[in-house]
Amino acid sequence: MELKSPTAKALIVLACLVVVLAGIKAASAIMVPFFLSGFIAIACSPLINWASRRKIPKWLSVSLVISLIVIFGFLLAGLVGQSLTEFKENLPDYRSKLDTEFAWVIDQLAIFNIHVNRELIASHLDPGMAMSLATNFISGMGGVLSNLFLILLTVIFMLFEADSIPSRLHVALADPDMKMQHIDKFIRSVNSYLAIKTVVSLATGLIIGVWLYVMEIDHFLLWAVLAFMLNYIPNIGSIIAALPAVLIAFVQFGFASAGLVALAFVLVNTIMGNLIEPRLMGRGMGLSTLVVFLSLIFWGWLLGTVGMLLSVPLTMVVKIALESRPESEWLAVLLSSGDGKKAQS
Repeated sequence: MELKSPTAKALIVLACLVVVLAGIKAASAIMVPFFLSGFIAIACSPLINWASRRKIPKWLSVSLVISLIVIFGFLLAGLVGQSLTEFKENLPDYRSKLDTEFAWVIDQLAIFNIHVNRELIASHLDPGMAMSLATNFISGMGGVLSNLFLILLTVIFMLFEADSIPSRLHVALADPDMKMQHIDKFIRSVNSYLAIKTVVSLATGLIIGVWLYVMEIDHFLLWAVLAFMLNYIPNIGSIIAALPAVLIAFVQFGFASAGLVALAFVLVNTIMGNLIEPRLMGRGMGLSTLVVFLSLIFWGWLLGTVGMLLSVPLTMVVKIALESRPESEWLAVLLSSGDGKKAQS
């Protein structure tokens, strides 16, 4: 029976969406490695395409890329794992020092006749919580990467099958003559977005790591990796990544060093996020701050730690898919930052 009522169609779509999301939530143990594999494969596809244009056999280029990922991953996991272990051992000392420093700040405020209830602050504000959240986030990612063999195997198959995916999509969507150009536009946009975002995030993590190393901040590699991961979450991610590094600098060297670390995060994220990334990616690709925050909550609930990491890329995939069809473009405008006119231009 054909449904002509828009309300009935909307209710059926919402019901189907709820069923799909419930299925993803129930199968998160399988879906999380799959989403992570797809993310890695799309981010690596420009390297494979570059090698194919230079007549390098695909088996060789895929083998080299996977070897680089494995070598880099094991080196980074070893270094970060050691830093994470040392940091967890020192965390009680950091927390006690932070409590002492905050007590000193409250005493200094009292000199200027600004009285703050110390017990109230202690009961509602735990300065060490930001450090714990950061380490729990990285530990959660480490738990997911325990399925490293499965993830790498999936990435390998995805990279080998990448060339045939566009034509398969055309056939699956009843367009064997390749007339539906929005399918190709969607694939190109997703590839471009994830590849550029990965390069920008790597550069952000590298610069932050060098800055913290020069300032002799403890566990600088840990905070650099956190800056790389959370750079996929614009606006909010940089704040979350900066908090533990700033607090560590405050504990080690005082206000001046904490201010310099905060300045480094502000400068790097401003330059990368507002100058370099828009120039590489093009205008109209941004999400509103509210959508970023809501997507972080939604994908984190649905997929856990990996969902939080991939919340913005996954939402960007949805936004690009909505932009690729005229009838759903208005939904993409609602997700966009700005006044909507820029998002459409």
